[in-house]
Amino acid sequence: MSQLYKLKIDAYSHMIPMKFKKAAEKMTAVSFDTMVPPASYDLDTRFRIMDKYDPLVQVINLWPWLGNLSYTKKAVDLAKIGNDALAELVMKYPERFPSAIACLPMNNTDEMLKEADRAIKDLHFRGIMLHTPVNDKPLDSPEFMPLYEMMSKYNLPILLHPVREPNYADYKTEKVSRNQIWCLFGWVYETTAAMTRLVFSGVFEKYPNLKIVTHHCGAMVPYLEQRIIQFYDSYEMNYGEKYNLPRSPIKYFKMFYNDTAIYGNSPALMCAHAFCGAEHLLFGCDFPYGDVQGGFRNIRQTINAIEEMNISEADKKKIYEDNARDLLNIPA
Repeated sequence: MSQLYKLKIDAYSHMIPMKFKKAAEKMTAVSFDTMVPPASYDLDTRFRIMDKYDPLVQVINLWPWLGNLSYTKKAVDLAKIGNDALAELVMKYPERFPSAIACLPMNNTDEMLKEADRAIKDLHFRGIMLHTPVNDKPLDSPEFMPLYEMMSKYNLPILLHPVREPNYADYKTEKVSRNQIWCLFGWVYETTAAMTRLVFSGVFEKYPNLKIVTHHCGAMVPYLEQRIIQFYDSYEMNYGEKYNLPRSPIKYFKMFYNDTAIYGNSPALMCAHAFCGAEHLLFGCDFPYGDVQGGFRNIRQTINAIEEMNISEADKKKIYEDNARDLLNIPA
């Protein structure tokens, strides 16, 4: 195993700032203490874990269940409180958190654009979080196009995060999803579906600077590269279906950036590397979720998996640090 790099930038790290936690609990009458790991909101716990892998810094975003904020009429207020709280943490602990990603009130188009603008201009955030679906709407809905245009002009990324709940049944004869299928596999499907809708909407042609980072390492797409190519080729050949895209669909799928948040698994990371190249992979651990150790194991297994990849040292450095600096405009 090669020597670990001096710096690792976790570009996809979740957090519930204490100010936001208290406000959200008051507004929604829901307690999050039993729902999330302590490292989500307790800074001492979080820093203790980060120190174990020092030097490690995190670009922070809101906990995924709250970040969508499309389920409540108070979304505008919660988004502002959450973003202000993230900004305070970045200002107070710049050596820990070099920047943050904004959450937006996606159920209000005008306020969505205003908050994105405020977060980038006033709070100096380096991107926005966009959940899929948004109130059961696909991301190629016309109301979201102004947001893509804005982010293309800013040349800052959109972090894509899936949200699917247990009431998304896996079979029409049932009312709920069982065996954690809704999140374990359903979230990966949601990401894949969103990527596909965005590809065929033509957003990458309309907004050339648009950059989108997928969670969970590109979801199903890298693994199914040849199926994607042959399926769309055969559909066009056999059924005459035209996609009105200047390039083949697979070219657009390769434009997405992807984090490494699959809890380890070097062969899977090698698959993603072969698909999109080292330049489109960013170190991300899904911290501190999906981990019975409250965040320790996710970081350790992700680092170990990257170290075990059969790629150059230069490519590993791109994944750990360089790509995040370039994409999120983080100064050295």
